[in-house]
Amino acid sequence: MLRFFGGLGIFVATAHLDCFSGIAGDMLLAALIDAGAPIDPIRQMLATLSLPVTLGVEEVSHCGVRALHLQVDAPIDQTARHLPEIKDFITRSGMPHRAQKRALDAFQVLAEAEAAIHNTTIDKVHFHEVGALDSITDILGSAFALNLLEIDRITAAPVPLGSGRVKCDHGWMPVPAPATALLMRGLPLAPNPVEGELTTPTGAAVLKAWVNDWISQPLGSYDMVGHGAGTRRYPTHPNLLRVFLTKAAHPANLESDWVWQLETTIDDQPGELIAHAVSQVLLAGALDAYTIATQMKKGRPGCLLVVLAPEGRESAITQTLLAETRSLGLRRSRVARWKLPRRQGECATAWGPVRVKWSRQQLVQGAHDWEPSPEFDDCQAIALKHHLPLVEVVRIATEAARSAGPPPA
Repeated sequence: MLRFFGGLGIFVATAHLDCFSGIAGDMLLAALIDAGAPIDPIRQMLATLSLPVTLGVEEVSHCGVRALHLQVDAPIDQTARHLPEIKDFITRSGMPHRAQKRALDAFQVLAEAEAAIHNTTIDKVHFHEVGALDSITDILGSAFALNLLEIDRITAAPVPLGSGRVKCDHGWMPVPAPATALLMRGLPLAPNPVEGELTTPTGAAVLKAWVNDWISQPLGSYDMVGHGAGTRRYPTHPNLLRVFLTKAAHPANLESDWVWQLETTIDDQPGELIAHAVSQVLLAGALDAYTIATQMKKGRPGCLLVVLAPEGRESAITQTLLAETRSLGLRRSRVARWKLPRRQGECATAWGPVRVKWSRQQLVQGAHDWEPSPEFDDCQAIALKHHLPLVEVVRIATEAARSAGPPPA
């Protein structure tokens, strides 16, 4: 539930998943019930689907830590269900729209992973273990439980996948299972504490589809902690998933994402070559690149070259950076960022069209407007061609953009 938080933003009800022992669908639903989600409405929702499933929980102890373990009593289910059939389950569930969307998103990413594994389309792929009744119960129940708890955002800590081998529909496979391996691609991982499958395809799908931010610990103050127990037991640690229910101050009108920050220090190249390196990493797809003057060891003057790379482009940009500098290596870190909502378009001027970037600014409490920023290169080209002051071209283009208004979303 969103609650206004003065001029800084709003309180956002957040569920933080502490996946120190991995994640599975039954662990998540048990943890949400332990954190306060009532089980009876979840049972009633499942009953509307006429599934032969009985849902229950029991208190257990893992390494001396109390937790809830989910019990799903269902007949052995060999049905190979397809995505349209599962979508029908979800739409018939009677869940609120947000819960339905979460469930649909989880099965959508699962279908995409299975389709890639079997080289087919998402509508033709059939689910194996994840299409079983207990897995359907886990995903639908967790989506509904999040709605009952009025959760707006989900964060998670880095996840261990496990090691060793696991038996799946494809036979014995190394951990992670094929679907898990595809779903966890690009997501933050943690060291494996034990041998065994710690993260299942269902758990990986939930992380892929539902997590908004990856952070090691919950932000803000938390009201409840829920413990969901896995089936396997380990002598080294409790096999639990912890869910923290928090209320964190989230800046209003801001979007968030993750990028890679690449850094290297240079003290043996002239400035012209460093400037060329900056231009080349930008051409390679970097979001931003800049230098900071610094003093190296033995008093040598140098610079810190910082590059922000979108996820999926960090390797190519790293190769460009190392090729264009004499650096022997670089540091990289995955960082979160806030950003204003943006749009791109054009505005008409007497000298021709000018590209414009728009950002949604907060003017006063609760009021917003779109602010234009004409593209510098376009304005500079007009100024040089028509022998005009650049500042005047920027002013006129800005006024023209404001008059035209932002493009539709």
